[in-house]
Amino acid sequence: MLTSLVLVKTLLTFMYSDLKLNKILETIAEKAQSLSGKGKIADYIPALARVKPNQFGIAICNINGETYTAGDAEKPFSIQSISKLFTLIQAIKTYGDQLWQWVGREPSGLRFNSLVQLESENGIPRNPFINAGALLVCDRLESRLSAPNYQLLEMLKSLSQNNMIKVNQQVARSELNHGSRNAAMAYLMKAFHNFENPVEKVLESYSHHCAIEMSCVDLARAAVLLANKGVPLSQERLLTAKQTKRVNALLATCGLYDEAGDFAFKVGLPGKSGVGGGILAVYPNNYTICVWSPALNEAGNSLAGLYALEQLSDMLEISVY
Repeated sequence: MLTSLVLVKTLLTFMYSDLKLNKILETIAEKAQSLSGKGKIADYIPALARVKPNQFGIAICNINGETYTAGDAEKPFSIQSISKLFTLIQAIKTYGDQLWQWVGREPSGLRFNSLVQLESENGIPRNPFINAGALLVCDRLESRLSAPNYQLLEMLKSLSQNNMIKVNQQVARSELNHGSRNAAMAYLMKAFHNFENPVEKVLESYSHHCAIEMSCVDLARAAVLLANKGVPLSQERLLTAKQTKRVNALLATCGLYDEAGDFAFKVGLPGKSGVGGGILAVYPNNYTICVWSPALNEAGNSLAGLYALEQLSDMLEISVY
């Protein structure tokens, strides 16, 4: 009888927690919606310029796979630079610590597409989350994997447990046709002998990665391994606990480009953003969070998304610091 009462009490506690979290997400979504159209769409990629700015979604997925949502959480969007997180995971799985002889682990302090630093540091990108670093990672994956585009997509389908994830070919073409600056970075790295494959081939892969479409729910589920010491929802370990800790450290210091310090100060979680309006955040040992709203601030991060994550961090009193 006593055991039954304990089980009932535990169940009621979980139900209360679920109701409380759902209410918090709904409250945040309602407030964030008022900010959702006040930034600027990433119109330098023409295919993204057509996205309606006044949209907002948020999803939380805990390490047991339980998901909580509000707003447009199930609407797919272009993940853009959030893909860099998953290509990094692929590269760490493929190369291990050897990867770090070609790319650094320091914050850049400059714009994500700056050429100045790359030139002054002899073609070694500061970190894998700026454009030059992500291109370098794509180059190394091209050298080692038989079909890197297909393999990344299959990994994301497995991690999110959604077989419907796909690449938006229109966005991919738009990325490629307006990627002159990325091409300049790749050729500069090649000039410094830090790039192995044909630039055009790597640029095509990079553009397809950025054009992958996922929802907040998909991304929150896909990133669970970072909250669970390298073990995804499938329970088949992808990274070691040590590798996971290091990926989260890079997210904390470099994941939001030159706004990473402000994000750490206000939100206090490792995170990765993309100019499609998504931001993915990790609360280690607990859950992952993804927010999406396509209008961006001056640093290229989702204006409403940043507001929502700061509110959530304050209301749930979560931080890694």
